[in-house]
Amino acid sequence: MPLLILVAEDDPGIRLAVCDYLELLGYSAIAAENGVEALTLLESYRPHLIVADIKMPLKDGYALVKQIRKRPEYRLLPVIFLTECGSTQERILGYKAGCDLYLPKPFEMEELGAVIRNLLERSQIVQSEIVQSEKRGSSEEVKANLKTARILFAETEAIDFTAREQQVLQLLAMGLSNVDIGTELHLSPRTVEKHVSSLLRKTETNNRAELVRFALERHLVE
Repeated sequence: MPLLILVAEDDPGIRLAVCDYLELLGYSAIAAENGVEALTLLESYRPHLIVADIKMPLKDGYALVKQIRKRPEYRLLPVIFLTECGSTQERILGYKAGCDLYLPKPFEMEELGAVIRNLLERSQIVQSEIVQSEKRGSSEEVKANLKTARILFAETEAIDFTAREQQVLQLLAMGLSNVDIGTELHLSPRTVEKHVSSLLRKTETNNRAELVRFALERHLVE
């Protein structure tokens, strides 16, 4: 059976477009227009991942995810926030609430598809490790395997960024594009892309969203 994704979005155009795209990729999709309806669908269908807007009626995305994370069975459920909120503080609130990735509007469907695939793969690895560890019956093995499976969230050693990489990372966290970063730092977009690639390599992240989240969680940017 295809993996099931819950899309919580009050804008009907975006909601329909995201669901259609996910089904085109081979997933099943169910949709909610507010946080309350999303919780009801969550209990009924137990999706494998949630894509949620932050600004929704009745229950916003922050409240939705906080409530989800209180349930032990949903603590590993991947959550992606889609929102027009652009400040660093608003993104930090999203990560503290418990989201895994954050895509600001407007976003590219292809990027959404890529981060969904990445998160689902990681989630499946975690679930597989849990099942295998439980079969072995050792609490110490469970802890060790979970630590390995959650490598993205593991504590890391201090990372040696160059001064220019630190500048690029700060501007990435502010939501600037390569062209905008180049304008700010008087660099070509190609040079900016080289710095971004170096940052991804040093942080062992897979895309810009993961990189920004990595930096925010470790207070590498203001």
